[in-house]
Amino acid sequence: MLRSYLELDGHNVLVVHDGRSTIAQARRQPPDLLLDVMLPDVDGLEVCRILRAETTAAVAEVAVLMLTARSTEEDLLLGLDRGADDYLIKPYSPRELMARVRSLLRRALRESDAGSQVLVVGDLTIDSRRHEVTVGGQLAACTPVEFTLLSTLAAHPGQVFTRGQLVEHAYGVDGFVTERTIDVHVKNLRRKIETDPRAPVRLLTVYGVGYKLADTSRPR
Repeated sequence: MLRSYLELDGHNVLVVHDGRSTIAQARRQPPDLLLDVMLPDVDGLEVCRILRAETTAAVAEVAVLMLTARSTEEDLLLGLDRGADDYLIKPYSPRELMARVRSLLRRALRESDAGSQVLVVGDLTIDSRRHEVTVGGQLAACTPVEFTLLSTLAAHPGQVFTRGQLVEHAYGVDGFVTERTIDVHVKNLRRKIETDPRAPVRLLTVYGVGYKLADTSRPR
């Protein structure tokens, strides 16, 4: 059914029926997007965790849209915490699924067309052409949504963005996610760019407003 929806929308689709095969296939030929959670032998959450830990950027940065019947907020946050970019609860309409897929793929296309723009904030470097983030010269593998959020903040260091603004930047005006989603992505980003994620000095919370990337060009 998913294959039919996606092919009718113009996508090339490869169907893999279990978690282990999904990991192996993603390593052989990284796709643009992965779907689903309820898989035999290794579920989608574990597949996502394993792929996000890969050292090969093309594998670690594959966009992931989780489709699941697990509808509690805890389930949603767990999926995002494992590295999912978006999350769709069953039952869903084919139109909503296609809108989510198009949104994720549009963002990936925008990033690939971003030219050679390199953003530097202190020892944090974001290279849009290479889709690479480095902290103190060390690579930090970011998911597509994490990369978009960090690029947005780095383009305006010191500027505070509300969660709603970050949702729009990351998912577009047709985004279906809640603002709580941004909090989970920020938590995951801090694990990658902060020395101590519990005491961040780069990606800061502005209580009651949102988030900002510290402007290290200004004296504190």
